[in-house]
This record gives sequence, C-alpha cells and structure tokens, in this order.
Amino acid sequence: MSMRWYVARRLGWTAFATFVILSFYFALIQLAPGGGQASFQFSVATSGGSAEEAAETYKQIRGLTGPLHERYFDYMVNMATGDWGWSQTRNQEVITAISQAYPYSLQYALPATLFSILFGTAVGLYSATHRYTMTDYTGTFISFFGISIPNFWFGIMLILILAVQAPEVTLFGVKLLPLPVYYQTEAVLNHGWVSWENARQLIMPVIVLSTAQIAGQMRYSRATAMEYVNAEFVKTARAKGASDWRVLLRHIFRPALIPLMTIFIAEILGLFFAGAYLVEVIFQIPGLAKLSYDALISQDTPLFMGTSLIPILLLLLGNLLQDISYTVLDPRIDYGDR
Repeated sequence: MSMRWYVARRLGWTAFATFVILSFYFALIQLAPGGGQASFQFSVATSGGSAEEAAETYKQIRGLTGPLHERYFDYMVNMATGDWGWSQTRNQEVITAISQAYPYSLQYALPATLFSILFGTAVGLYSATHRYTMTDYTGTFISFFGISIPNFWFGIMLILILAVQAPEVTLFGVKLLPLPVYYQTEAVLNHGWVSWENARQLIMPVIVLSTAQIAGQMRYSRATAMEYVNAEFVKTARAKGASDWRVLLRHIFRPALIPLMTIFIAEILGLFFAGAYLVEVIFQIPGLAKLSYDALISQDTPLFMGTSLIPILLLLLGNLLQDISYTVLDPRIDYGDR
C-alpha cells in the first residue's frame, strides 16, 4: 500500500469520526436543559422586553425551529462552513470568540509543551544511560515530585511566593520580581505579544503547566530508553568506536522515539484538557479553557460546545499525525498492516 493511499484512507476515517462527533454534539444541544434560554429571557425582560418574544427569538437564533432533520442538516452545514452559533454571554459569534481567545492559550501552551518535551526527554535519556548516579536520583525525585504535586496548589503557592511575598528584584534595570499575580491583557495591547511585560506574566503559567508534563516525559523516556541501553546493536555500536552522543541519539533515542510518540501526542492534548483549565482559571488568562469554563458557568451552550469541540478535533488530527510518524520513524512498519 502506497503512502498516498494510506494517508487518504486515514483522512477518510478522520472525516467519518468528525461526522459522528458532530452528530453527537447535535444531540447534546437538542437535549440540553434550557441551553441559556432562561438567562436570555431574563436579560430581555430586565430591559423591558417580552419574555415570550425573547423565547421565540432565542429559538430562531439557536436554530431550534422547524423539523428535526432540517435542523440537523442546517447544523452540519453551519459547522462545516464555520458558523458555530451565537454566544449570548459575549454577544458575538462562537467562531469569533474562539479566534480571539486561542492566541492567549498558544502563547503559554506552546513554550510549555516544547520545554517539557525537550527537557524531559533529554533528562530521561541521560538518566537511563547513567543509572544509579546522582543525576539519576535527582531526575527520579523531580519526576515523582512533578507527578504528585497538584497543579492548582502549585500555582497558588507560586503566586504567594513569587508574586506576593517576593521582594522586588531588578537586573540591569529590568524588574524581575515580584511577578504579576493575574494575567493583564493591557500588557499585550500596550507592548505587544513579544515583549518582556507580556513574558513576565507567562512565567508562572508555563512553570505550572510544564511541571507535571516534564515529570511524565522523564519517567517514560527513562523507562523506554532502558530497554535499548543493553541491546546487542548498542553494544555493537560501542565496540565499533561510536561516540556516546552517536550511541545515545542514533541507536537509543531513535528506536525509543516510536513508543514515545504516543506520549508526545498525549502531552500536547493534556495541555488543552485538564491542565489548561486549571492554569487559565487560576491566572485568569482569557484563553480557550477560560472561555469554555465561563461558558459552562453561564450555561452558554453554543460557546461551550464550540470550545469543547476544539480538543476533539486536535485529538483526531493528532492520531493521524501519530500514525504517519510511526511509518516514517520505523521503515519496517508496513502501511497495509495499519
């Protein structure tokens, strides 16, 4: 089976899975109690409008009028064309609210992901090749510490230590401590995305988000690499005079990278699920997770469904890239076997 046909088949399955998920979301929208109608009627009534007219207007906005099959067809067409509904709490389209929120999530999620993957994998590989040393013990301690400590508690402690109790520390006239307690969008508006003022308020979110991810990456990298440290092909490479870096990168890291790909995908997706919710709520970052949390609290069903659909789509895309990466990293894997 050719690579082109394999990718086409996987894209077909991804499209089918997306169709099933969207159908499931449509059923949830239809069965959702109220779906924000009560709050919409209340806001209209407080402004002097009629509650009955508000209910009819709400149904028209949500597309709840007409036969079920017509509503389902309109829903699928709207989702495919980017019309994800209207947010009552933000008074704007859902896709617009998501497009305004996602840069705030990416600016701390991407650095945390890259840092945790690179640092966690490097320390895990080094620990596997230098077992029972002080470095190995230190890495194991960091791993257990990062996995055991709750992220929400760690975030609160960082706020108390680095933002509340820390004295002012400056270096070459640049203020380092204390760090901002909560995220302030004025720093982006006044100084831009790439500025020290904006970077200062992302230090603590990146630390909190990457702590558990680094620990997990170190643990899995060490366990996977240890399977190849004493392998025959590694001993042969050392006997031929290969350097330690060549043995580590080419003969240990490359075969270990295949099972680690699942960890990479899980780590990226984990940032958008549980971890991002805690980080954005604690530090008040107006990203996708905070947007989804506010939509859930205010019962803004279209906005909550739209923000919840983003991680699902990332999961489908991640699985596709993961399967393709297997065949690239290991030529022995046949497309017909997948």
